[in-house]
Amino acid sequence: MPVANELVGITPKQGMLLTIGVFDGVHLGHRQLLSILVEQAKQQELISGVITFRQHPQKVLRPGINTPFLTNLTEKIKLLKDDGVDVVIPLSFTLELAQTGAGPFIGLLMEHLKMRGLVLGPDFALARNREGDIDALRALGQRLGFGLTVVPKAKINGEVVSSTAVRNAITAGDMNKAYRMLGRYYSLEGSVVSGVGRGAEMGFPTANLDLEPERALPADAIYASWAYVDGRRHPSVTNIGRRPTFGESERTVEVYILDFSDDLYRRLLKIDIIEKLRPEEKFDTTEQLEQQIAQDVARARLVLDRLGDK
Repeated sequence: MPVANELVGITPKQGMLLTIGVFDGVHLGHRQLLSILVEQAKQQELISGVITFRQHPQKVLRPGINTPFLTNLTEKIKLLKDDGVDVVIPLSFTLELAQTGAGPFIGLLMEHLKMRGLVLGPDFALARNREGDIDALRALGQRLGFGLTVVPKAKINGEVVSSTAVRNAITAGDMNKAYRMLGRYYSLEGSVVSGVGRGAEMGFPTANLDLEPERALPADAIYASWAYVDGRRHPSVTNIGRRPTFGESERTVEVYILDFSDDLYRRLLKIDIIEKLRPEEKFDTTEQLEQQIAQDVARARLVLDRLGDK
């Protein structure tokens, strides 16, 4: 069984308290569960661990449907560790894993990871046909001798915090809602690639980001943003869209960093998307576009100055 092969090299020195899930975005709902996991593990003198997946399960189970991701595996592991988790164990999600029964899968966790308990959300289910739901896992725990804690869903203004809700807010360009649900700004990170240079010609040189094609992107619009270069934060304006003034169709992410002149080509750039300034629009002349960009920059300064160190 391939999942056993991925677990065999993990040899915890003491028992583990585990949670299992995709954890896309590591939003406030996830973080509520993680805080309970970490606290209970400390109280029981266990190692806190998260089992997650190298690829989104929907990519395997429903390959024809595109599910944009909020965090790649590297980002996800960092965020989980930042929340105090001792160990993150990424597994390859395969059809074979999806068809594994709940009992055999739990058996592998107990054998290889010394699992002593699970901390899960109320809708959790694993294994084929979702047979490993909360009731089934509670019964397994009574039979095999592991504990189960069920953490209620987190809500904001009556709405359940979920990866889908965060994704919907982002794709609608509602970055304030995304911030409330994530507990942090939504970030994009990629290498800077060459563009056609129109921004520089207009006096606003932009860095074009090369992003993973399945990354969830905010709606086509102009955004106030923070750009991080070598760990230092700079105010910036980010344009997400298809540059309709120039008749282009490819969707791009361009960042103009205010008061910055260093060469960024091929360097890694991270941006926090803060607030939508306006929708992307087509202008009749480049002069009109230049005037609008100048207004965007001025407004972005006001937005970012207001936020300060937030």
